[in-house]
Amino acid sequence: MFYPSGRQIQLIHGDSQAVITQVGATLRSYEVEGSQILWGFDESEICTGGRGQVLAPWPNRLDDGRYDFAGITGVAALDDPARGCAIHGLVRWLSWEIREASQQRALLACWLAPQPAYPFSLRLEVTYSLGDKGLSVQFDAFNEGETTMPFGIGFHPYLAVGAGGVDAARLRIPAQRRLILNDRGLPSGIETVEDTEYDFRSEQGREGTPSRPLRNFEGLHLSDCFTNLATDDNGSWSVLFQPDPAVDCAVILWGDKAFSHIMCFTGDTLPEPIRRCAVAIEPMTCPPNALRTGENLILIEPGGAATGSWGIRTES
Repeated sequence: MFYPSGRQIQLIHGDSQAVITQVGATLRSYEVEGSQILWGFDESEICTGGRGQVLAPWPNRLDDGRYDFAGITGVAALDDPARGCAIHGLVRWLSWEIREASQQRALLACWLAPQPAYPFSLRLEVTYSLGDKGLSVQFDAFNEGETTMPFGIGFHPYLAVGAGGVDAARLRIPAQRRLILNDRGLPSGIETVEDTEYDFRSEQGREGTPSRPLRNFEGLHLSDCFTNLATDDNGSWSVLFQPDPAVDCAVILWGDKAFSHIMCFTGDTLPEPIRRCAVAIEPMTCPPNALRTGENLILIEPGGAATGSWGIRTES
């Protein structure tokens, strides 16, 4: 049977299951005890809104689709033409090679050949594992060229909300600062979240609690990038999301030290009927426009590699 997103890889562990697609190595769905943890899409559909996609070799927007690195110029297609930007990299619509597909683990790989948009030789692997601690995702990026390679990656899961919709959901993001984005979605500055409507740290100093319902600030539409993340002793951070305050269950989305930024998006710019249906929490290794600015880029030497992990689990 034909599926727009290619072969479907189903992972199963106990009462949890996830589906990974061949196109884009995309995380199409994840459910626990019959409840959808992610806002995914049907196997008969083409992915919209970036749901579950891998964003590499840059996440988010790239100003004018142009950048220079060590005398090498990259020119990418403007696939966000309204804002004059290239967006979310080059691998999310490729057909990836399925290296491993077992009941609890899927490993997919792609080779991004040197091209005008990215004149470097990148081999990228993404591994999904489903186990007792939930769903974990690891990337491994390899420089197969002869020059240093600038690299960034992000992932685009949307967390499903309950009956009260986005407004009723509760959220905690352990970020001290927020990037100020202009009307093209590009960083123009940075500010502390202290005493602002963007402070999603723990409520009233109680560590481990959601910050507040998203409805607390009328008209707050999030498409914002957070950084300066509070981490544990291993350098990992975690976002706490409660999709329905009437249900004693929370979703934990975590990332390791490779991921320095979190994009939070409430879907307000998506078209109907998918507008404001979920909350995207996007772990990113760098901010928007990083190939242009150089901020937080991962530099991979010839023959070298970079790695990082993030994941999702549920807790009562």
